[in-house]
Amino acid sequence: MRAHKLTFAALVVAAGLSLTACQNDDAAVGQTDPSSAASASATGGGSGSGGPDADSGKESAGASPGGKDTAAPAGSDGSGKVAKCTTDGLEITAKDDFIDGDPDGTVAVELKNRSGGDCVISGFAGVDLKTAAGSLSATRTGAPGDPYVLKDGKTIAFAINYPLNETGGSGVRITGLVVTPPNETKSVTLAWPGRGSLPVTDGSDAGSVKVGPIGSAGQGG
Repeated sequence: MRAHKLTFAALVVAAGLSLTACQNDDAAVGQTDPSSAASASATGGGSGSGGPDADSGKESAGASPGGKDTAAPAGSDGSGKVAKCTTDGLEITAKDDFIDGDPDGTVAVELKNRSGGDCVISGFAGVDLKTAAGSLSATRTGAPGDPYVLKDGKTIAFAINYPLNETGGSGVRITGLVVTPPNETKSVTLAWPGRGSLPVTDGSDAGSVKVGPIGSAGQGG
């Protein structure tokens, strides 16, 4: 009887030791190595400013490989396209372009790009002659060409044609020229370089002064 009790007691002790060992093994399997966790945190694709995308490993949109913002080229509208020419970005001048023998007078208006980048220009500029009798708007004539990329520092021109005052009288005195570039609302006022007056006509002859499309007077350098 004593021998049986000792045997039973030995089995209980052995079973307890075996259960403790299994629990220790299970705990070891579920435990994460601290050094491995630190490494994953340092190299993982976390969301950060200018950092790589967590799914693709590519750089975030709007950032260069160095993490800096990607700027649009000079003269662009921010989307990579060349922006339109603006009044503030143009140097506008006018000169007498009359050739002896022509039936009408001609003034060439030159637009020089000084914006610091290329720009696009096309169509018609707004032209008004300031006269002693009031403002006279020029009538558009001719067909506009395709949009033209005006390089920085380059010049393009258009022509204004007007009737010559050959009546011998004083006519209608011209006091200035107002030019508004295509698709702009800001104007510039220039001195009138052509003949000093228009012939007097019956009523308002708005069609007597004509403006050609951009490029109608050639292109400068």
